[in-house]
Amino acid sequence: MSNTVKKVVLAYSGGLDTSVILKWLIETYKCEVVTFSADLGQPDPMADVEQNALRTGAVKAYVEDLKEEFVRDYVLPMFRANAIYEGEYLLGTSIARPLIAKRQMEIAKIENADAVSHGATGKGNDQVRFELSYFSMDPQIKIIAPWREWDLTSRTALMEFAKKHGIRVPTTPAKPYSTDGNMLHISYEGGILEDPWAAPPDDLFQLTVSPQQAPDTPEIVEITFTQGNPTAINGQSLSPAKMLAELNRLGGKHGIGRVDLVENRFVGMKSRGVYETPGGTLMRKAHMAMESITLDREVHHLRDGLIPKYAELIYNGFWFSPERRLLQNMIDDTQRNVTGVVRLKLYKGSCMVTGRKSEFSLYSEAHATFEDDAVYRQKDAEGFIRLNALRLRIQKLRAGK
Repeated sequence: MSNTVKKVVLAYSGGLDTSVILKWLIETYKCEVVTFSADLGQPDPMADVEQNALRTGAVKAYVEDLKEEFVRDYVLPMFRANAIYEGEYLLGTSIARPLIAKRQMEIAKIENADAVSHGATGKGNDQVRFELSYFSMDPQIKIIAPWREWDLTSRTALMEFAKKHGIRVPTTPAKPYSTDGNMLHISYEGGILEDPWAAPPDDLFQLTVSPQQAPDTPEIVEITFTQGNPTAINGQSLSPAKMLAELNRLGGKHGIGRVDLVENRFVGMKSRGVYETPGGTLMRKAHMAMESITLDREVHHLRDGLIPKYAELIYNGFWFSPERRLLQNMIDDTQRNVTGVVRLKLYKGSCMVTGRKSEFSLYSEAHATFEDDAVYRQKDAEGFIRLNALRLRIQKLRAGK
């Protein structure tokens, strides 16, 4: 086995799992390891990642800032669809994996590597997301998934391995959480959180203040949309990544975006996770409000019926699939007139829409008013109701025979 691989590109975060994997790959496969670390705006500092990788044995370490590409080409398309998994999860981890995998495969080609590796466990979703993405780009690529091969079966065992080999890792027995962070969110799993009845500790959260500790005065924020994408906050135009960063600041300040859920993993088991998605929560709320006055009813309802499938494709790792691309093209076509401004009120964990306006608005005050109007004949409603009731009346008449 050790002679079958000469060079591996490892998706390397610098955390416990991938730090141990780096050393394990070298020892097990007797190969060169090139690490790739994507800066997607995660809370953990990236300054020491390259140095730590080289110290642990990597022959080369790539550290690349992909924040703008991440938000522009992955987060925003997903939010144009209002994607949400099982009614609560805004897919912060799921949407990062295809970008990491794409760039990892590009580096493997540059480095003439014959394999790629990742730190996803054999129980989780990420192994599927990474590997489906790898295969979509190179059907013959060799994949090394250490969690499916080694005998280090727990995070405790990993910490002991790291200590034995002098590897610096951030995880400690006191806080054995598995975390994943990027510009869109941060997630927490493991440790005390494996008990779905146990409340998350107060010191767990990094992006949001407790709603009880949030400001006592509401804050009004206006978000401008252009063809379904947020482009300005309070009239100030911002790049995609800077836009999300500012929304994160605003949402986090007011304790918005915390979610505690038990979700259904693709591999079949249920998993408890705690998530913080402050900016994404504001963005989705505002985007839905913008659509409420700019989308035709039937287009709106048809698109909404596809959201569960679209979200499931992303959650399960099918970002590069033809069906996701097909749905994306249709969804993007619905966004041509989703342009205007939405006003939000942020207050102690809540985000309320208090206004929306658009030059493409389909809302007609003249038709909707409760006051006198000259554009709608209320008597027409009688025929409308009788025609829609026809099948119900016939059904009851037949039942009465």
